[in-house]
Amino acid sequence: MTTEETRLAESLEQLADVAAEAGIDRASARDEGLRVAAALAEAVPGAAPAWAEVAHPGLTDLGRINEAFFDAASRGRRWRGAPTDLLQALVDSRHDRALDYAEALTEVASSAVMLGTAPIWVIANASAASGAYLAAARMPTSSGMPSQPTFPQPSFPVPAFPVPTFPGTEPGAERRLQGGIPGLGLGTPDTMRPTVPGPMDPSAATPATAQPAAQPATEPELPAEPERSVEELLAELDDMIGLDRVKKEIHRQVALLTVEKLRTEAGLKAPKMSRHLIFVGNPGTGKTTVARLVGGIYKALGLLPKGQLVEVDRSELVAGYVGQTAMKTAEVCAKATGGVLFIDEAYALTGDQYAEEAVNTLVKEMEDHREDLVVIVAGYPDPMVRFIAQNPGLASRFTTAIEFDDYSDDELLAILDSIATGSDYELTDEARRRVRHLLEATPRGPSFGNGRFARNLFEQAVGSHAWRLRDAKEPTRDELRLLTADDLIEQLDVRDDPDQTGADPAALGAEPDGEAAPGEAVSEQQHHTSATEPEDTA
Repeated sequence: MTTEETRLAESLEQLADVAAEAGIDRASARDEGLRVAAALAEAVPGAAPAWAEVAHPGLTDLGRINEAFFDAASRGRRWRGAPTDLLQALVDSRHDRALDYAEALTEVASSAVMLGTAPIWVIANASAASGAYLAAARMPTSSGMPSQPTFPQPSFPVPAFPVPTFPGTEPGAERRLQGGIPGLGLGTPDTMRPTVPGPMDPSAATPATAQPAAQPATEPELPAEPERSVEELLAELDDMIGLDRVKKEIHRQVALLTVEKLRTEAGLKAPKMSRHLIFVGNPGTGKTTVARLVGGIYKALGLLPKGQLVEVDRSELVAGYVGQTAMKTAEVCAKATGGVLFIDEAYALTGDQYAEEAVNTLVKEMEDHREDLVVIVAGYPDPMVRFIAQNPGLASRFTTAIEFDDYSDDELLAILDSIATGSDYELTDEARRRVRHLLEATPRGPSFGNGRFARNLFEQAVGSHAWRLRDAKEPTRDELRLLTADDLIEQLDVRDDPDQTGADPAALGAEPDGEAAPGEAVSEQQHHTSATEPEDTA
């Protein structure tokens, strides 16, 4: 191992030791640490092989290395600015090792960004993550007031901007920190779209002589989104690029449920159709977007009272302690009641007692709320077959599977064009030819990002475009909006010869973003043929 790899291995071992002392399974803590490390190092050139040397010693196949690395990163992105699940469990139980665990996580974050030459925004992401971990772990003092959380002196290089002391004195301060570092303007960290730190907010620090802040006024409620009809929602589905098989099946489901409702209203017997669905397909094929539309369609049909989408994976259903998984799963189901619970990578709920407890609870909740809860499970085809087969209750409730095909080259180019148009850019003909060449040369394995590939390609082209115009004094409007073949040459060279740049060949297929806040998602695949800014999809 290199020095950097040894450091990551040691920080993971330290994390596991603290977890064991707190009564947490060492393997679960190590897995959580690996996901944090992958999420923070995702944009660091050459980090994947170094990470795999620690996570999967002896693994040499580059394709499998990248698949494991980006899978771990996708499962850890939401912890870039929020406490991890095991840390949150320790905090919630007022465990005296919560702070030790948070500090061990900061060491993992420090080690992760040293796996390669990290860009400045990656280091900022690691600072944001470390701050969120430490802030969450500051438990109330004997006086009932939260202690003042502060940053430790990080052991990795920090950008030349001030790191503030967190306020931490008002109720709910720990939760507020999950949006990023106050005063730095980081928000939710995003490795592919770096945020330039702004000036420190004077209100971020609370001087000792300051008077207690007044309670903020109640925020006005946002206006409710206008109700949309089934026809409008189906039209939005039909406007999505590709997905012909998906569109046909959703239309069929709507017809079945509509007739079932009409027969019931007419006093006729109607067989109860299962509303739960299985989505099978590779990442980036629009599963989350379609799940959100299904929730809206079911609401418009009068089958669901709210139609909201709650998206989770195994980590949000399974707890770190035996016996807590059932409560955690039930809480998630309660949040989704009235709408759709979307479980991504549902096949991860197999193979251990925690997964079995989660599935048993899920089946019970589906029965208890069969009139106002729809569950959609998603993942790769073969693992999903094994997931459904593990419990008879699942097999009887999930009777409809919808397959999401990979996008063709023409469809991916159309997605890229729509993303560019929605951002006031345009690809030249030469750039479009280069994109086609790139798509033809890109293998379509399980780690291929589909719509995410197009989104990442666009974002990197925009970065190259900005660099190309860095010395332009008065660029023309066309120069500001046209993406040329030169803006795509760097990505193409990385694909053709990754060893020249040190970048990972699969980096273009990796999802750039963590979980987006509701209403703020920006998609890697454009589902309209218009210039509307796309919505996030899975």
